[in-house]
Amino acid sequence: MPGVFDELDLSPNELELARQRRLAAGGYVDLTSSNPTEQGLLFPPDVLQGAAAGFWESRRYRPDSRGAHAARAAVVAYYAGRTPPLALGPDDVFLTASTSEAYALLFALLADPGDNLLAPRVTYPLFDYLAALRNVELRSYDLLEEEGWRIDGRSLLAAADARTRGVLLVSPHNPTGAVVTEPVAALSALGLPVICDEVFAPFAYAIPAVPPLAVLHPELPVFTLNGISKLFALPDLKLGWVALNRPARALAPRLELLNDTFLGANSLSQHMLPALFAGGAGFVAGMVGRVRANLDLALARLAGHPRIAAGPPQGGYYLFPAVRGWPDEEALALHLLDHGVLAHPGYFYGDVPGTHLMLSALTAPEPFAAGIARLADALI
Repeated sequence: MPGVFDELDLSPNELELARQRRLAAGGYVDLTSSNPTEQGLLFPPDVLQGAAAGFWESRRYRPDSRGAHAARAAVVAYYAGRTPPLALGPDDVFLTASTSEAYALLFALLADPGDNLLAPRVTYPLFDYLAALRNVELRSYDLLEEEGWRIDGRSLLAAADARTRGVLLVSPHNPTGAVVTEPVAALSALGLPVICDEVFAPFAYAIPAVPPLAVLHPELPVFTLNGISKLFALPDLKLGWVALNRPARALAPRLELLNDTFLGANSLSQHMLPALFAGGAGFVAGMVGRVRANLDLALARLAGHPRIAAGPPQGGYYLFPAVRGWPDEEALALHLLDHGVLAHPGYFYGDVPGTHLMLSALTAPEPFAAGIARLADALI
């Protein structure tokens, strides 16, 4: 039957079937969860209740193609407080229902069917599906693992052709934790618009802070994506945004029309956003502290392991260690599941060279420590 994804085999893979069997047989420690609400990270209910309280009495549907002004002003203030700050105005911000919706809007804004966008070869499995909806080709550029997963500039330049319309970039990167901390010469040489996903920006680890890419590249049109799903552990309230730097403003009228076509951001979440920023700092600090403590524990436990090579990520809340002596990643993941721990194999994140595992440091501390111990022992 014709239509998008008609060629995909959507039946459960062997790892999922094994996971179900293990769950039925007594369970396992899950080191893959990135859902904060399942890991005890619940945004303070009193702040949520206070943020929503005034909405109900004054509720009116007054849609704005950019989003509610007060919410956009709160986003502007957030970027003014980043290190280094990113100067924006309210008209530079577009509110969306999620970063996924923001990606879809930007794919439509930048590319026609048959055009291409450049995306990292190792990345979260989202871009392929969004590109398929638009009939846009994704071309991969490499990340250099031996240099902390730095962008390979030669690979980036080689991937581009006359129909390349933009570059996708994630900083901190998912799942490697790499952060773009200085201008990338190849990006400047291409001169193309950049879609930069910064949803893990609060989670700096091996560096003091995550700089906004739009500050590092003021000469390029940069569309910065973020939202409350990761920032405030509120994936269920469905609110994201796109922030445009000065060179990107030329495309604002068309992005406004695209956003107006869907008006995906709901009024309640927009109303609540200023209060979330005002009352959420302590919660975010606690969440960042948990991730840092888990990463500290894992790196200490795995240091010197004969098979596992785990280096400190610059940011994000994942660990992406290499594993020696296991050329088959699926066999590795199944072996670990047999030993009572669930980890994602590296191939879930694209064409990753070598053998890797993805471990989520967002996991509650006690099961995280138990899972790391099981993993280390299973690979001795």
